[in-house]
Amino acid sequence: MTDDLLVLQRLGSALDARTTAGSGPGPSVRDLLIETLLKIRTKDRGLVSLMPNRAQREYSAQCDRRNIVLKARQVGITTYIAARFFVRTITQPGTLTVQLAHDQESAEDIFRIVHRFWENLPERLKKGALYTSRSNVRQLVFPRLDSEYRVATAADSSAGRGTTIHNLHCSEVARWPGDVEETMTSLRAAVPRSGEVVIESTPNGAGGTFYEEWRRADETGYRRHFFPWWYEDEYQVQPKLEGQLTPEEEQLIAQHGLTSAQIAWRRIKRAQLRGLAVQEYAEDAVSCFRTSGECVFDLEAIDQALQGCGEPLESRDNGRVSVWFPPQPGKEYILGVDPAGGGSEGDYSCAEVIERGTGLQCAELHGHFPPGELARKLIDLGNLYEHGLLVVERNNHGYGVLAHLEIAGYSNVYFVGKQAGWLTSAVSRPPMIENLTAALVADPALFRSPRLLGECRTFVRQADGSTGATAGTHDDCVMAMAIALAARSAVAGKPPVAPRLQLASLPVTR
Repeated sequence: MTDDLLVLQRLGSALDARTTAGSGPGPSVRDLLIETLLKIRTKDRGLVSLMPNRAQREYSAQCDRRNIVLKARQVGITTYIAARFFVRTITQPGTLTVQLAHDQESAEDIFRIVHRFWENLPERLKKGALYTSRSNVRQLVFPRLDSEYRVATAADSSAGRGTTIHNLHCSEVARWPGDVEETMTSLRAAVPRSGEVVIESTPNGAGGTFYEEWRRADETGYRRHFFPWWYEDEYQVQPKLEGQLTPEEEQLIAQHGLTSAQIAWRRIKRAQLRGLAVQEYAEDAVSCFRTSGECVFDLEAIDQALQGCGEPLESRDNGRVSVWFPPQPGKEYILGVDPAGGGSEGDYSCAEVIERGTGLQCAELHGHFPPGELARKLIDLGNLYEHGLLVVERNNHGYGVLAHLEIAGYSNVYFVGKQAGWLTSAVSRPPMIENLTAALVADPALFRSPRLLGECRTFVRQADGSTGATAGTHDDCVMAMAIALAARSAVAGKPPVAPRLQLASLPVTR
């Protein structure tokens, strides 16, 4: 037994080391252990070794300590994460692994997978180094390693709280009950920096904690992984496809190398599930987040704009300023501004920069800023864009921003009569939104920000006729762009703005 323990611990210290295969790197030690030791039950009830599939191999090659996984149904990610964590639990003494499912049935399914791993280990290990003192209530305890593997539900208030969790897998987070954000905060606080966290789910609407976690992964330091339905080899049917291909199907074949058998399977699922097909069997990381109401903006126009938006030419101020088109001498620019309170947990402040003549989106400022800081950043951005016209929504927090702009002496601020700023009201809001809707349909190429276009997708018309961001999402970019375009229409035909003044301001942070 002592020899087995030493061997396991030696392997545990080198799990992420790569073996060699021919002239290049081979699978990791962890994946070799998975393939050698662990068994799974196939869909036709056969017991086989766990040989990683495409999604599992890609996850293994790209994963980090903090990961978020967006996936189609049944591509094998939950099983593979269980395998990764099980191997670490039995090779690194003192390890606590916690997997949390969204409901009781799913937790039992996951535990059966994990218990099957243990059941099919060599008898020598099960009776020796990997003897279990407890293997009930969805828990495996390995006393000779001082390690433990727990599977629970997100509703279980005691799961992992008050302990140090070395491996945390939050499964199907988009379907978790209760206060999901609070639950996630509590669990993640229990994971040390050296631990591994996986937040995973199929999509479930454009809103909620998982949607926000996916959208903000760059800010929070989580690595994104997306696995579409064609990563599962079984998603194809015979006989093969009948009838002509649609342009959408031709594009899928050209971009992803799909076969006619896969396209035939796709047609069947689309007929069966209708609108839910894009959610359950995701094809991209945007359209799979279905909105809960009627989208105000044309979805085809949004998708067309997304295909052409690309990465910004330049990113400034720690990613809070994105520049697609730098300022051009002689051009005039308008900055539509939707201010917020500045708190880190509330809405974002946003400024959208457009070229006055064409309406082309040139840059975007987005972040949490108190009024004074937002005013300084607007002055920097305005001066960068040829002393552009600042159109600040004066509702609520906007008054403070406008006061700071006045004190700073920025002269090119939008006025209505003697009142500085733009008023968004029950009267002005509907035509502002309709104006943006029409602009998006007329020329999707004007819009460059994936964040803005993502907000357009989740900007819906409710049952009472009102419009706004669906629950759990934001509309700061939408409103800032709506203000910019509305102001462009309002100043159309007026003489050019005064020549640029040399005003003192903080330099733009690069």
